[in-house]
Amino acid sequence: MGAPARRWQRTLQAHARAQSDGPYGHAGRGRLLRGVPELRPHLLRERCQFRCRRRADRTGAVLSVSVPAPAADRRLVLLLLAAGIVAAFHVGKAPPALPSLREALGASLTQAGWVLATVNLVTAVGGMATAMIADRLGHWRLVVGGTLLGALASAAGAAATRLDLVLALRIVEGVAFIAVVASAPALIVRASRPEALRTTLAVWSTYMPIGSGLMMLAAAGLLALADWRLVWGTAAFLSLAMGLALMVGGGPRGDTTPPAPAARSFLGDARELLASPGPLAIALCFGSYAACWFAVVGFLPTLQVERLGMSPTAAAVTTAIIVIANATGNVGGGWLLGRGVSRGSVIAGSALPLSLCLVGLFVDGLPDLVRLALVTLYSAAIGVVPGALFTGITLHAPRPALAGAATGLLMQGSNVGGLIGPPITAAVVSSGGWPAAAWVTTTALLIVAACGLFLQGREARIVASRQGAAAP
Repeated sequence: MGAPARRWQRTLQAHARAQSDGPYGHAGRGRLLRGVPELRPHLLRERCQFRCRRRADRTGAVLSVSVPAPAADRRLVLLLLAAGIVAAFHVGKAPPALPSLREALGASLTQAGWVLATVNLVTAVGGMATAMIADRLGHWRLVVGGTLLGALASAAGAAATRLDLVLALRIVEGVAFIAVVASAPALIVRASRPEALRTTLAVWSTYMPIGSGLMMLAAAGLLALADWRLVWGTAAFLSLAMGLALMVGGGPRGDTTPPAPAARSFLGDARELLASPGPLAIALCFGSYAACWFAVVGFLPTLQVERLGMSPTAAAVTTAIIVIANATGNVGGGWLLGRGVSRGSVIAGSALPLSLCLVGLFVDGLPDLVRLALVTLYSAAIGVVPGALFTGITLHAPRPALAGAATGLLMQGSNVGGLIGPPITAAVVSSGGWPAAAWVTTTALLIVAACGLFLQGREARIVASRQGAAAP
């Protein structure tokens, strides 16, 4: 029996003694547990984590990382969720405002496309690196700094008079966005009780559909009053207010600071993470999901105007509602995992049937209301995928200290998919018409399902190996 297995066996024996009425247990108040490092002061929390691990088989286990909070810090979790939603405002503000921006600055359609894609491009390039920087500099610092940086960049963008300045400031907004969304999950993990972690991370995954969808709805009303500058200014004001709320609300309470990282190189950590099949499969799964999602949502207003005869305003409002519907699935994914449904079943069981919904959206012959109902069903149900993937990061990370970097890799995969999905769909539609887009979405969802099944098999092996190490 190796050293790790012996340590795990001693931990199990200590838990068994703690549950007794002897001097090691409740009656003796654990007074003879001094030989077990750090177990006596954290006995109740450790026993709770142990029970969660015993129930982990086939449930998409979530293991805690770093040093968990002594108690759930709901204030911090709500602040971080609000910060993520506000960060997503900078993603959702651009699509409705593009016509006004093009008219004011004389931008071509290609240049306007870069206004949309720049935030995704920054995240696609630097997601994992940003998360690893946050592990070293502090996650709370990057959340607050990213929120304030987004406010500054959006305010400067509202005053810009040239398109090149707008594009440069969109790069800054992308840096601010990834600083927030790559840093917040690590804080959420440490501020949540182990038994509630699955649900908390699933709720966190709603930041993108809620934030971008709400901003799309707000932009539709703001553009009726003024041009795109009002939309940019509103996003800046809300980000500034969020930054002030973060500073006034304070950072994590108690001992939620992660331990100092071991003396390992930045590149060494990156190589270790990229050599791990689990995080790579999560990133590929999220990337394929995002490629399909952004292909559908990005072209949905155009499809509604050209094929369904809707007005641009009605199309924008309908699209925003469909985007917000995705949040129900995000929460649903965590709920299903908590009820014992495996991660692979959640992911593959949603991706395969929902590919048929998108076939119905793009092909000819269906009534308009049926098409909209199908795409709304797709948006709501496919949202279980992000919820399932976020809760699997801590299980598949090669070591707990790399869970933050694994989150950054997930975000990087998501934004790579968001970058390549719409151009591929546009090229296919240009050559074969709207029905040909169904081939793109079906292929992407098949990759999602395959990754989900791979994760299920890998999780079964991880749980079996840990149970084997625990056996005497």
